[in-house]
Amino acid sequence: MSVDLLERRVVSLEKKMLRVGERNRKVESEKAWENSICRRFLLLLLTYLATSLVFWIINIPTPWLHAWIPTTAYFLSTLTLPFVRRRWLRQYLKKKPPRLRSASGGYPGK
Repeated sequence: MSVDLLERRVVSLEKKMLRVGERNRKVESEKAWENSICRRFLLLLLTYLATSLVFWIINIPTPWLHAWIPTTAYFLSTLTLPFVRRRWLRQYLKKKPPRLRSASGGYPGK
């Protein structure tokens, strides 16, 4: 293998590693937003306001008070979903064998 070819392969691998690092940072930041207290509070507020408005439009008595029921239910569902998600992922990953990449960068058999 020539030195030039090796240098090009190293440069190519470095570029790929940078792209993977950038993608990982983006995924980590999106996950941080999904789990943030700010996002949860904002969703609760918007759920409460939207529900209150709908209850007011359809003439439910004391819509501002009754809107807490679906808002609380939504909040409780967000607390249980991470647990369910982790359990589902564990089961899913047990069934799936890991996929290995070939030297060409693709998956074997593809």
